[in-house]
Amino acid sequence: MLPHVGDFLLDLESSNYSPETIYNYERDLSVFSDFLEARRIKFNETDRRVIARYEAYLASPDRKTASQELQGIKQLDSRSMNRMLSALRAYLHYLIDTDRFCPLLPEAVKLTRTGTKHPQVAELNDLLRLLEAPSFLESDPNIALRNRAMLETLFATGMRISELCSLQRNQFDGSRGILISGKAGKQRFVYMTSKAMHYLSLYLRTRRDDCPALFIPYAGRNVANPRKVISTNYLQERIKRYREKLKINIRTSAESLRRGFATYLIEEAANPAPVRILVSHKTLRNAVRYVHWPEEQRDESLKE
Repeated sequence: MLPHVGDFLLDLESSNYSPETIYNYERDLSVFSDFLEARRIKFNETDRRVIARYEAYLASPDRKTASQELQGIKQLDSRSMNRMLSALRAYLHYLIDTDRFCPLLPEAVKLTRTGTKHPQVAELNDLLRLLEAPSFLESDPNIALRNRAMLETLFATGMRISELCSLQRNQFDGSRGILISGKAGKQRFVYMTSKAMHYLSLYLRTRRDDCPALFIPYAGRNVANPRKVISTNYLQERIKRYREKLKINIRTSAESLRRGFATYLIEEAANPAPVRILVSHKTLRNAVRYVHWPEEQRDESLKE
């Protein structure tokens, strides 16, 4: 084992890292430890050449897992490699911070380049079919109307699923604008389409309760449960089910609807600046990279 690994993991625990994260650090460091042991390299002999060999080993299909199993022809992608290299860097930082011997600087462990992935967005017609799905795939009319209103609101406003599920009834006064609190309590206005307002109004007319939440779960016979709000997991599961029933090949989630909102809005307006505000991104570059947009158009918009 690498020296002081136990102390390093305890330090992570005291810093409120999750058990899963700590396990991942331990597992990734054990791969490096096994690599050194198999080649009879002492930890204090680790230098840049050893790190280069380790990086080549991680990229090789002949490497072993933490449980000493051969991976066969399966290769690590760049993100998985960087996760393992980042664990090693964090460990080296810990040794330096605690005045323990460290054979090389953490900066000597270079992360690999990762390709920029632009997630696909389903065609607009498929997204519209998905919005309509609750109306004919849900047997309970109240649940169908609630879910239709949720999806219409999500797609019309581009808000995050967590923002949608935390909406309160008093935030909707029948006007097109809704003031919501996003990440870090940052407030912004989102705007409803006529179609979204129509379904939200229909849904609210079915409510016979005084629950403050805008979207609520039902407990048997459509009785509202005032102690609960609709969960993000529930909505994600329903979206997945609707997509499968509709045979939409591109994976679609609540985040996909948000990305689709931004993508198709930019396609119509050809100006990402206002979209950045609507989806609550800090920079224009983040907003442009977020959408599924032809590369030449992305590059051109960043010059403006």
